[in-house]
Amino acid sequence: MATDATPLVLTIEQAAQRLGIGRTLMYALVSSGEIESVTIGRLRRIPADCLAEYVSRLRHQNIQLPAAA
Repeated sequence: MATDATPLVLTIEQAAQRLGIGRTLMYALVSSGEIESVTIGRLRRIPADCLAEYVSRLRHQNIQLPAAA
């Protein structure tokens, strides 16, 4: 039986490292709801796929349509 080494959920620090940002900014993104998080017991975790969704939203927001002449 093969196991996937990629964790399903990450700590705040792991998620911040994966995005290349600081812990404080990561906490702010989670607090504002920009990045979804879940509570497991007393622990706050970030689903790994939520990071990809966040980056995808950022990329979509940066697409600008040409101005009408």
